[in-house]
Amino acid sequence: MTINVFIDGAVGTTGLEIGERLAGRGEIALIQLDDTKRKDASARAEALNDADVVILCLPDDAAREAVALIDNDRTRVIDASSAHRVAEGWTYGFAELEPGQQAAIAEAKRVSNPGCYPTGFLALVRPLVRAGLVPVDWPLTVNAVSGYSGGGKSMIAEYRGAATPAAARAYGLGLAHKHVAEMQKHARIEHAPIFAPSVANTYRGMIVEVPLPLHAFSRRPSLHVCEAVLGEAYRDSTLIRIGDADATTVTIEADAGTDRLTLRVCGNPDTGQARLIATLDNLGKGAAGAAVQNLNIMAGLDPVAGLTL
Repeated sequence: MTINVFIDGAVGTTGLEIGERLAGRGEIALIQLDDTKRKDASARAEALNDADVVILCLPDDAAREAVALIDNDRTRVIDASSAHRVAEGWTYGFAELEPGQQAAIAEAKRVSNPGCYPTGFLALVRPLVRAGLVPVDWPLTVNAVSGYSGGGKSMIAEYRGAATPAAARAYGLGLAHKHVAEMQKHARIEHAPIFAPSVANTYRGMIVEVPLPLHAFSRRPSLHVCEAVLGEAYRDSTLIRIGDADATTVTIEADAGTDRLTLRVCGNPDTGQARLIATLDNLGKGAAGAAVQNLNIMAGLDPVAGLTL
């Protein structure tokens, strides 16, 4: 059986990466529009409605408009924008996040692809909250740095066109980043985390870090217990692995160029302080890789087909 797929926004950064992962797969047939019709509403509407699965790689408003153009109850949607990540009626496309999440994605008509930063944050935090080790009302913080491809074509052009681009820069200083609501909802915590993102002068890769004062929690979990809980949560996952907690450094390139996600529980057992660290490719498990994983699941295929482990 051939699955007809239309990538709306196929020439954008994420769309191109998805296309690369789907290239040469005999079970996938891509519906493509030539350059003269990419912005033609009637041509797009036809492609959207002809597809078995649509992957939206668009700005938020354009993604909402694309969904409105679908006038049948057969076409299924994966939205890689942030338009529907906390919306009612949409299934969150993080297959490993909760027991039963992959099964829910397999049956869903509308799937929202997770954000890159939330992927790292949620993978680290959600199992510990679910296990009762991290209190749901704790004021969490998350510090993160991404490659500049996460900013799309405009930021890529900015960095590549600059004579001396900044080595790293912090942004989102007003603490109102659009990923925060997604983090809070899917971690199932009471307070929005303090999110401190930054971008580095490297094309791809990401480090997401959550510091935890384990000694201040009522259950006072050890580093070993936290690592064990994460290991159990992802024990059956092909894409999520537990890294070396004894590492002395962690680089942004650790999982760049792959579709996997590595989690580490580092810290000082004597002080009861932990540094939970996730590394991933912002264009891999943080975007295109996750979209292809969701497509595979929805189509009843091997979830990691076409992905780089």
